[in-house]
Amino acid sequence: MLYFTFAFLVLACVYLGNAALSIFAGILFAYFLKPSTTFVTRRVGTMPLQVGIVLLGATISLPYALAVSSVYLPWISLFVIVSFVAGLMLGKLLGIHHRVAFLLSSGAAICGGTAMAAVAPIIKAKPQELLIAMTIVFLLNAAAIIIFPIMGNYLAMNNFEFGAWSALAIHDTSSVIGSALIFSNESAQVAATLKLGRTIWLIPLILIANWMFNKQTQVTKFPRFILFFILAIICNTLFAFNEQAINLLQISSQAFLLFGLFCIGSQFDSIELKSISGKPLILALMLWAIVIPSAYFLVKYF
Repeated sequence: MLYFTFAFLVLACVYLGNAALSIFAGILFAYFLKPSTTFVTRRVGTMPLQVGIVLLGATISLPYALAVSSVYLPWISLFVIVSFVAGLMLGKLLGIHHRVAFLLSSGAAICGGTAMAAVAPIIKAKPQELLIAMTIVFLLNAAAIIIFPIMGNYLAMNNFEFGAWSALAIHDTSSVIGSALIFSNESAQVAATLKLGRTIWLIPLILIANWMFNKQTQVTKFPRFILFFILAIICNTLFAFNEQAINLLQISSQAFLLFGLFCIGSQFDSIELKSISGKPLILALMLWAIVIPSAYFLVKYF
């Protein structure tokens, strides 16, 4: 029954092609059927999502990626720095423990759960602290998949603008791609390319965390899928894939992305909701309240 329901829901999500539906189907699957920690969706984790992002990279040419990045890369860097510093300052004003503030600031500025998981061992964050930060970002990103496309349509944004806005304002790569995918395939391409610029900031973040806390010198692994994403773009440029190949890659990419979002949703645990305290949630919402309109203004008028 468990595997039949799993297969049915995944096939339905892929067929319908809705990213928001995929992540919430995963949440409902976990809530009602309570799969074990060894179930396939929990074992594979974010791997299908990473495969989908790499395949998406194979639909993007290097000149296109450079053209998109050249416009926004300086602004992305500014956004990362300002968001990170603002998060630390607001955390101090709100009286939030410095480790929790550092985790939330890292997640909001760079790439959500990936950034927090990368710095947690360096700053020696306690499991409960990481759990609180992860849960807050997970909830905000789940909401973003629903809210951002609605807002984008209401604000009459074009595909490029929405992809850039998603890449700047949403935390996790999964939700950036999921939100943009609902809007259009072109938006997903733009979002994936620009999100890469934010993710690369993981390297200086790790160095900063080591310098600030000076408690652990262990090197944290840089996400390998980012390197494969870049390699896929280079392959597209070198081999000049035809339209039929691009269409096949887009279909495959979307299928993996939707499956990956379902897997992420299936890792939801309602017990985690009880661990959320008020101040860290307020910090995350305050950061978002600053970033969302700022990113929109930048994308729309610069």
